[in-house]
Amino acid sequence: MASSLTCAGVIWAFLSFLCAAASCVGFFMPYWLLGSQLEKSVSFGTFRRCSYPVRDESRQMTVMVEQCGRYASFQAIPSAEWRICTVVTGLGCGLLLLVALTALMGCCVSELISRTVGRVAGGIQFLGGKCSCGEGMGV
Repeated sequence: MASSLTCAGVIWAFLSFLCAAASCVGFFMPYWLLGSQLEKSVSFGTFRRCSYPVRDESRQMTVMVEQCGRYASFQAIPSAEWRICTVVTGLGCGLLLLVALTALMGCCVSELISRTVGRVAGGIQFLGGKCSCGEGMGV
């Protein structure tokens, strides 16, 4: 198996993949904010929530749905800031994963990644990391 990466490049590729995987898992988990509402434990992230209040019209009261799920639509995400955060964090995770998978391919294919491509990939990774940090979250 030929490689176009140095030893440092191989370590970078594997660490990049681990970081991208952790960012993606964090993005999909609904545990960004934890709290309680109506004496129940609740949590939510940018587009997922667990244990949320719903108006029960038959009983004319608010009840807690104790399950996890996505918002019904993009517009159902509670605020414009959270919708922006969902898009920006998703794009950041996508960029991180793209660079990490390309770097892993560089471990197996010779002449795939040159010094210039490595530097550009590092810049993209930096940008993706800044996006997935959730800047602009209106919390």
